[in-house]
Amino acid sequence: MKKFNEMTMQEKQDRIIREFELLSDWPERYKYIIKLGQNLKPLEEKYKVDENLVRGCQSQVWLHTELDEDRVIFKADSDAAITKGLVALMTRFYSGETPDTILSVNPDFIKKIGMQEHLSPTRSNGLASMVKQMKIYAMAYKAKLGTQHA
Repeated sequence: MKKFNEMTMQEKQDRIIREFELLSDWPERYKYIIKLGQNLKPLEEKYKVDENLVRGCQSQVWLHTELDEDRVIFKADSDAAITKGLVALMTRFYSGETPDTILSVNPDFIKKIGMQEHLSPTRSNGLASMVKQMKIYAMAYKAKLGTQHA
């Protein structure tokens, strides 16, 4: 079986959908999301700064990025269990991809697993804000890489 970081974006989406389909109901899925957050490597304190806060999240969510050659690496943390799980899921999905891929691929699995209907409006907005912020970082890295190659 391929490691998650070796998969195409479609394979990642399919894997996440399968993982959620294996869980019988939403209480089980919430437990899984919380577990993802618990398994998230802690973000170093030096990255828990205002400029790394994701705007639009009710909880505090820090998103730090680095560029590894042409790949964007996302690291994140949150002060709330479910939100931390959601950001863990999104960093798992987008981390290690190129800026172009991040900009062109939307996390369709969110709708396919029914997550939006099961999140509170504030959490749903927060999740959208996380995705938006990741795409903003990707746009900035794309511009930076474009000027390096020019």
